[in-house]
Amino acid sequence: MRFRRYGFRVWRAQLPHRLIKGAQGFTLIELMIVVAIIGILAAIAIPNFMTYQAKARQAEVKMALGDIFTKALLANEQNNGSYLLPSIASLEYVISGTPKYSYWYAIGGTPTAHPSGSTAAIPCNVNSSPALVAATASTFTAGARGNIDADSTCDDWIVNDIRMLKNTSDDVAN
Repeated sequence: MRFRRYGFRVWRAQLPHRLIKGAQGFTLIELMIVVAIIGILAAIAIPNFMTYQAKARQAEVKMALGDIFTKALLANEQNNGSYLLPSIASLEYVISGTPKYSYWYAIGGTPTAHPSGSTAAIPCNVNSSPALVAATASTFTAGARGNIDADSTCDDWIVNDIRMLKNTSDDVAN
């Protein structure tokens, strides 16, 4: 039979021996191209991942300020239509876990931090109130200050009596 010199047998149909020896592995150039592609993808993906991670950390403050808004409305009803509170405890806001932000409400005209909030001073000092934290009989503005990406820029948020949530200093954008 004419297939016999290539290693084929008609009844078993074996592959030729020289086809098996052909696969030797990857060349150095092929490996370098793969490593370069992985490096380019990592250079694009890592900064985007860090930004998404920082934005996810901002979810804490959005939820907490929404809760402070609700607690302030309830305190307003209990105080006969006044947002002026005698103490931060009368806000009845409870912080659970380890917060990244300090939360502020004006007590007696002075911004006062919630005692269970963050007290980190390095690299961003969260022990000073964000701007615009105030309370009168008819309006209030509560705030939060934190550091979510370990740089010196603080992340400041405020919410007011009409539930307008605003990021006054964005730590993610910097």
